[in-house]
Amino acid sequence: MTLAIDGERRVSMLARFYVLLDLLEGKMGGARRLAECDGRSGWPDRGVYFFREAGENRTESGDGPRVVRVGTHALKASSRTTIWNRLAQHRGATGSGGGHHRGSIFRLITGTALGTRDGNGIPTWGLGSSAPKTLRESELIMERRVSKEIGAMPFLWLEIGDEAGPESRRGFIERNAIALLSNYGRPPVDPASVSWLGRHCDRQRVRESGLWNSNHVDESPDPRFLDEFERLIWAGGSGV
Repeated sequence: MTLAIDGERRVSMLARFYVLLDLLEGKMGGARRLAECDGRSGWPDRGVYFFREAGENRTESGDGPRVVRVGTHALKASSRTTIWNRLAQHRGATGSGGGHHRGSIFRLITGTALGTRDGNGIPTWGLGSSAPKTLRESELIMERRVSKEIGAMPFLWLEIGDEAGPESRRGFIERNAIALLSNYGRPPVDPASVSWLGRHCDRQRVRESGLWNSNHVDESPDPRFLDEFERLIWAGGSGV
């Protein structure tokens, strides 16, 4: 198990992490927004993505927006999902503006937080792994709100073209980025703003970590993480 890092070292690591994100953003030519993306936007097969959110800014590790969600895909050996498959699940449907929150944990918890904050939650939200058409239609208004919320978030991605599986480089980067960014169970660094939507989430790990993530928020980052992150960015998408 990786040993916990103290607050001063964590601030230093976070500062370096964001310098590397700036490097990645420069190589990408700028952040994107899901509302403006489709399957023809030139996606790599595999990678890790980093979402930011309006009004959520760093306070200790430097200036600029903080990351609010980290994610990847194909962490099972049999998986054939691509990065766009996963991002499209989060974005929702372009035609109706809706989506399928039962297929995206990001959509599910965003909708839960919106309903709690605004006092108009849907009783069936998140119930079951599937739902009949009539039930999905009754949830469409909330699905549209979720699509609008997530679709407006700027995000970056890092191509990492390794094989599917739990020991992939993608999994290593995702896990350790979340562990570094999370404020769960430790003195906060770059905490969520008082108005952050995630504070209304029904999941304690989301509320207290300051991230739209639950897994890995109680872990400590591997000391090798930032060196590997930098190497992958400079590799320019070769990923291995």
